[in-house]
Amino acid sequence: MVKEYLDKIELYIISLWLLFLLLLIISINIPICFGENCYFIGFSELCKLNIVPIISICFLLLVLLLVKRLDYKLSGSHKTPITIKKIENKNYEHLTFLTTYIIPLICFDLSKTKYVLILFILLIIIGAIYIKTDMFYANPTLALLGFHIYQIDGVFINNDIKENIIIISRGKVKLNSRVFYRKLDDKIYYARCTNE
Repeated sequence: MVKEYLDKIELYIISLWLLFLLLLIISINIPICFGENCYFIGFSELCKLNIVPIISICFLLLVLLLVKRLDYKLSGSHKTPITIKKIENKNYEHLTFLTTYIIPLICFDLSKTKYVLILFILLIIIGAIYIKTDMFYANPTLALLGFHIYQIDGVFINNDIKENIIIISRGKVKLNSRVFYRKLDDKIYYARCTNE
């Protein structure tokens, strides 16, 4: 149970990479001066001016680690394959997250501490909602990494049929494909095509 929540939290953090990148670009403050009276303000003062960008860089590095971890976890998907009996492409759900949450969040005035705090609280609340409602898979980062979202009906071992499950797959999946899987939730799975 804890492992499933950690996987969901990791996917949510990965989904925020674009927000962290945009926050970095918007809020970075490096004083530039040309002339005789120019001097370096010092690392301490530079860090004080760039708290949000430093936090954004830390999260971007965390996202890189989590993407590597995701690749590692997917390479270890060895459960008996699911055979796809019905399939529907759900790739449009990647854009829902991006347009609904990421883009509006970059409009905060990050020069004021209270807005940075509100942004942080909102990110936690949005993450909790996405994890609780199992929408964490609607992740624009996964689309950029070549993943696809499908809703399928699949036949598991012993002819156990599960309907309307979501699979996240790097390869394209077709009707009657067989995919190895790693369970994220009762209705959501990482999938890897048997020919990968």
